[in-house]
Amino acid sequence: MHISLLKVTTFFYLAGAFLYLYFIVTLKERGARLGRMSLLIGVILHAAGFALRYATAGYTPVTNLFESLSFFALSIACVFLVVEIRYNMRTLGAFVAPLAFVFSIFAAFLPGEIAELAPALNSYWLPVHVLLLFVGDAVFAVAFGAGIMYLLQEKQVKRKKMGAIFKRLPSLDVLDDINYRCLTIGFPLLTVGIITGSIWAEYAWGSYWSWDPKETWSLITWLLYAALLHG
Repeated sequence: MHISLLKVTTFFYLAGAFLYLYFIVTLKERGARLGRMSLLIGVILHAAGFALRYATAGYTPVTNLFESLSFFALSIACVFLVVEIRYNMRTLGAFVAPLAFVFSIFAAFLPGEIAELAPALNSYWLPVHVLLLFVGDAVFAVAFGAGIMYLLQEKQVKRKKMGAIFKRLPSLDVLDDINYRCLTIGFPLLTVGIITGSIWAEYAWGSYWSWDPKETWSLITWLLYAALLHG
């Protein structure tokens, strides 16, 4: 997407993060409504920029760090909005919306020129592999936000000191349910993403698995999530 459009998108993500924080501090419904609206506008602009870059480049724009971080920010915002609408959990925005802002602002300061696609990247498997992994990671990012909320609530329950934050956050059961559901969605996406990445690697370099650092850490991550999900 164009840098100028990404910067506008980043502003809406930042505004959304502040508005959700405002809501969790004041419990004023207007903050949550405006926060959702701001994030939604950001997502629409972001998706439009992604589509525009796709049309200009002629390939799915997830081939460099700028494009990858930008798409990851978009994925986080989209997944969060789905979860917020599904669970009516507006307080989660105070913990997740800042993540969308952080990744988008990082992308905004990276070189964003459209380059000619390298031969190794010219494969239908690459966008499938990358998109699945980033959407899966976005689901895990939402689980991370819910996990932070869970730890805050659990700390208050154990100390038997129910402060103001206790009344603002969902119950431990609700947070645990969201975390589990995110894991059950993110893990299959991660699994299929790794499989399609192996297929792409065989197409590009003639080997399904070469144990390079990215592949090794992907496998370690997969094993950790598998243990967490089935433990």
